[in-house]
Amino acid sequence: MTPQEIQSIKQRFGIIGNAPALNYAIQVATQVAPTDMTVLITGESGSGKESFSKIIHALSPRKHGQFIAINCGAIPEGTIDSELFGHEKGSFTGANEARKGYFEVTNGGTIFLDEIGEMPLGTQARLLRVLENGEFIRVGSSKVQKTDVRVVAATNLNLLENVRNGRFREDLYYRLSTVPITVPPLRERGEDIYLLFRKFTADFSEKHRVKPISLTPDAVQLLTRFRFPGNIRQLKNIAEQISVLETERELDARQLAKYLPAAQTSQLPMLLGTGGAAEGPGGYSERDLMYKILFDMRRDMTDLKKLVLELAAGQRPHETQELLRQNSHLFAPGAASAANGFDGAPAAEYFLGAPAGPVLHAEPDGYDDEVQPVEDITHETEEETLSLDVKEKEMILKALRKHHNKRKYAAHDLGISERTLYRKLKQYDLEQV
Repeated sequence: MTPQEIQSIKQRFGIIGNAPALNYAIQVATQVAPTDMTVLITGESGSGKESFSKIIHALSPRKHGQFIAINCGAIPEGTIDSELFGHEKGSFTGANEARKGYFEVTNGGTIFLDEIGEMPLGTQARLLRVLENGEFIRVGSSKVQKTDVRVVAATNLNLLENVRNGRFREDLYYRLSTVPITVPPLRERGEDIYLLFRKFTADFSEKHRVKPISLTPDAVQLLTRFRFPGNIRQLKNIAEQISVLETERELDARQLAKYLPAAQTSQLPMLLGTGGAAEGPGGYSERDLMYKILFDMRRDMTDLKKLVLELAAGQRPHETQELLRQNSHLFAPGAASAANGFDGAPAAEYFLGAPAGPVLHAEPDGYDDEVQPVEDITHETEEETLSLDVKEKEMILKALRKHHNKRKYAAHDLGISERTLYRKLKQYDLEQV
């Protein structure tokens, strides 16, 4: 499509902006409109997805048929089947007469199913049948009816993620996304933000009979840096607030900031630099920063172990004081300041093990008041073997005991084949186990 043709479509449907992603979405919608293909429009809430469904309908052979927009998330789960496919009289409590559903009423036209990701799984199965065969059954009926309806769906959710989580049918997803159209969020449209702001303030000045709002250059820069999580809908609300509440008709950045939440005024930059996964010299990627933090933590833990061992070895007080001061970075600010203000004896919270000297116990009433020293008893432990054969034999025996001598499961648990396990049993004289 030529730029003139795209501009003509924008003027016809009231679309403002020149962002490349927006122009591409319009081009795809225009190309697919003359066909009967199912279209899935994805984009954040408030980004203008419904406008694209209207483009598709208006430029299609069905333009003289009915166009109905339905928000699937706004219809209760118990009544959505009746709304879409109709019901027979007496099919449920309150069904006093038969009613046609949207797919029956819109025969020959287009149905726009907004928030398709909120549709219940049972209704998804019914919709899949309509898309594949053009057939549906009213609630409470057994008669199969035909319909000729084009379906355009939209969502602000990640449907593939919902498919993986079992909240959306995989077959329906691929049936809907025959032609996907992605509507860019407002924060990615650059100068379009100010163009839309001017359009909205001009409309509201005419509606409320006030002078139009204008922005200084620093205010324009602040506006284009705003993230707009609510997209065009949020920008429109801000423009109306300013048009009605501001007495000054030219706003600078300070005045505009009152209407922009402070937490949303940036574009969420990278941690360091502006690059992606690979940064230039002097910059770090997110992964590099994580590695750096982990290595720092490991070094601090090693230093802390060394410090605790030296303290537990019974260093003299002045030596302990010096040791704490040298390693104050390993402690919280309060602990570090306590170490710096050390006045003779080490604080109790620095000790993780038993004190070096004898422990004194006071006897209860009725017993001798004599204080008895308690001596530490050291236990000699047998030196652990590092032989690989011994370790391997122990692991085989442990796996066999765990699985009640079922060699197939033991081999699977050990990560070896059953044949290898038999060979190891023979090697270590464990065949009788």
